[in-house]
Amino acid sequence: MDDIVRAAIAKWPNVPHCYGWLALDARGNWRMRDERCQGLNLQGDIIRHPALLDFIHRNYLHDQDGQWYFQNGPQRVYVDLEATPYIARTDHQGLVLHTGKPLCAPTSAYMDNAGILYFVAGQVVARVDDRDLTECLTWLRLQDALPADDLLEAWLAGEHDSIELQIEFPFSSNSSRLTLNKTQLSELMQQAGYVQRPRKPENSCG
Repeated sequence: MDDIVRAAIAKWPNVPHCYGWLALDARGNWRMRDERCQGLNLQGDIIRHPALLDFIHRNYLHDQDGQWYFQNGPQRVYVDLEATPYIARTDHQGLVLHTGKPLCAPTSAYMDNAGILYFVAGQVVARVDDRDLTECLTWLRLQDALPADDLLEAWLAGEHDSIELQIEFPFSSNSSRLTLNKTQLSELMQQAGYVQRPRKPENSCG
């Protein structure tokens, strides 16, 4: 958290929290949701200003109840998550979060029934950007070979449960592998204790 933000919190400790006005979509875009967007359940406008994005990323946190927020000066702006709190993308060095930080040493890997990949590393729960999914699927391994598409589809459908699929990270110097587990987004978020749509009583703004 920025020092200037800490100072603002100390100076104005009782500013009401804000809900529903900021969202993170499944491709890692921050979106501003005005009253019209909220009323029509629209995603909202993508925030593109580099300095504002950097400010959000530096002050992006979660509370003790697993609700994610952006600390905007003295005000806590809670975030509606379309998917997970972080979105992972690929680059030449490996996996990078939508905040620009690397996703280092994932400890768990999951796939939902739509074939979307998720990685967990400590408090970080990240969905893979669907535009990078094709590349990430080449990391799958059945023993030492890439599993066939029909086998993967059958595995996702609940067949071949005895088969252990793994994911091998090509950017790791140690060629590390993780066992691939099946899950759904709601189950993964519940397991992490994270909330997708924070909402508070009527006396909060938004």
